[in-house]
Amino acid sequence: MTTVPEFFLRGFQVLPELKHFFFMVFLAIYMFTVFGNILIVVMVLADNRLHAPMYFFLGNLSFSEIWYMTSTILTMLTSLLREGCTVTLAACLTQFYCWVFFATTECLLLTVMSYDRYTAICYPLHYSTLMDQSHCIQLVSSAWVTGFVIASITNSLVGNLEFSDHNEIDHFFCDFAPLVKAACSDTSLAVMTTFVFSSIVSSVPFMLIIVSYVYIISAILRIPSNTGRQRAFSTCSSHLAVVIMYFGTLIALYVAPSKAQSVNLNKALSLLYTVATPLFNPIIYTLRNKEIRQAFQNLIRKMLTLKMV
Repeated sequence: MTTVPEFFLRGFQVLPELKHFFFMVFLAIYMFTVFGNILIVVMVLADNRLHAPMYFFLGNLSFSEIWYMTSTILTMLTSLLREGCTVTLAACLTQFYCWVFFATTECLLLTVMSYDRYTAICYPLHYSTLMDQSHCIQLVSSAWVTGFVIASITNSLVGNLEFSDHNEIDHFFCDFAPLVKAACSDTSLAVMTTFVFSSIVSSVPFMLIIVSYVYIISAILRIPSNTGRQRAFSTCSSHLAVVIMYFGTLIALYVAPSKAQSVNLNKALSLLYTVATPLFNPIIYTLRNKEIRQAFQNLIRKMLTLKMV
């Protein structure tokens, strides 16, 4: 029984003639996602009209998703080209730590954003008081610190496991389940702790978000004008769509896993929260938000003006 310095990630077992096609597709998705989220962060920082709590939270979410997607997709791209890739134990644990850190932070940031929308729609007269700058900073800081703490605890438990020479992982990144499956020491503490953290970080925020949206929808239906109702629904429906996709897949995989789930189904579900959700974030929040579109136009004008000078 020895500590294995390397793991072999099998990735996606696709036909050899299709691997370059899928590589280009996922590379294009990754580049578009990173560019879109960076653009949101830049616009939130540069445009004074976006210096509001909703966009402050959105900027943090976009920043988190850049690194969240980066932490998993690079090994996936490598495994597609090489039909699998080898990573050291240290690199595998680093990837696992980064994924847990940013995934936890994103869960909490989505919860904070729903609380922001709940406050804005249900208590509009008290919104500026309830969501002042110091309160917003505290909420965001709590999300990042909680992600750091949970990732540190979970990673230390996985890092203390012992591994035999059976070090092949049938996944495209170093996820918890395949790492535990490859271990040859007692994994009960790591499994129990991760289950508790997964339940707290995914199920509890998801229920809070659903409850907040029940109040939000109830308040929207009481708005007298159709224009006001449509604008409120447009703002909230985009956030709710991301929430359902993200939390639904996390709960299915980590809180209520089924033994009947195949490896390929787990990989497909993992693609939803590692690739699809970060991809939809810049699309939903830019195309359906008038202020973001205006900020983008202003940014383009400034860039063109600088080029002319």
